[in-house]
Amino acid sequence: MSLKTSDFYYDLPEELIAQTPAEPRDSSRLLVYHRDEKKIEHKIFRDICGYLKAGDVLVVNRTKVLPARLFAETLNGGKVEVLLLKRLQLDEWEVLVRPGKKCKIGTRLTVNKELFLEVTGITDSGERHVRFFYEGAFEDVLSRAGTMPLPPYIHEKLKDQTRYQTVYCKENGSAAAPTAGLHFTPELLEKIRGMGVEIAEVLLHVGLGTFRPVKVENVLEHKMHSEYYEVNKEAADIINRAKREGRRVIAVGTTSVRTLETVADENGILKPCKGDTSIFIYPPYKFKCVDALITNFHLPESTLLMLVSSLCSREEILQVYKTAVEEKYRFFSFGDAMLIL
Repeated sequence: MSLKTSDFYYDLPEELIAQTPAEPRDSSRLLVYHRDEKKIEHKIFRDICGYLKAGDVLVVNRTKVLPARLFAETLNGGKVEVLLLKRLQLDEWEVLVRPGKKCKIGTRLTVNKELFLEVTGITDSGERHVRFFYEGAFEDVLSRAGTMPLPPYIHEKLKDQTRYQTVYCKENGSAAAPTAGLHFTPELLEKIRGMGVEIAEVLLHVGLGTFRPVKVENVLEHKMHSEYYEVNKEAADIINRAKREGRRVIAVGTTSVRTLETVADENGILKPCKGDTSIFIYPPYKFKCVDALITNFHLPESTLLMLVSSLCSREEILQVYKTAVEEKYRFFSFGDAMLIL
């Protein structure tokens, strides 16, 4: 029996889509789902310490969101929005452009006095390859020219740009935040470490897949966009020791899940490596490395909802989501969190 995209639909009132982040970060709500007992608990995110124990490994994604949204003009004054997706070479990027009809190969765009770009190619799915022209360090120029690429369902202006970054972000490269990590504060992480929980950092630069809806009815026909990942020796050693000793590996966010499940062998053991992953996790799926997950509430019919469903079943997750809607949890990037044990 084929898996249908419409099987992952649920009804969400628009007022439950969070428009602003919780303040402070760890004051967001936390829905805890115990898979074995099929039991739900309602908590506050900082209560997560009550579900962690010494020896657990928390795996976080250290990616940093680029101010990747640029507003540019064509030579004749046409307005174009450019969203950086993936660095190809030093000055060459894959980007999304709107409207696309203004951006044929050879089109030159001006962002401001410091930053210019030229369209050098068009992919089969319509993204553009562009070359940037500037002086100095690209990251510095971009920090002045770009804005945070908030998802289209967030209509409020973000007052503090750092609120769309995790407190442990380090490496520039994402077109969207790994949002499950937004709930942690430095103090909460310190408390978690003090309990004897180890924290391992992996890297996955969040790309186009976050913005691309599933447009096919047969889930198996959906093509995932590839994203760059890295697992270094330090992280691999921490996680491998835990797996060998039967300790839990708890992923913070679906990006951490996708990285771990890309790299792990059949026994859940990782080798340090880097590359591109287009892993697509949907039920039924046997997890090799991940034992539990901290995540936000995801869009209906999305690949992220399919991934989360793989931890138990589609029916269970949709029932949990129904409860979350009834209890008026806040959904999506700035919304509340869920812990699946």
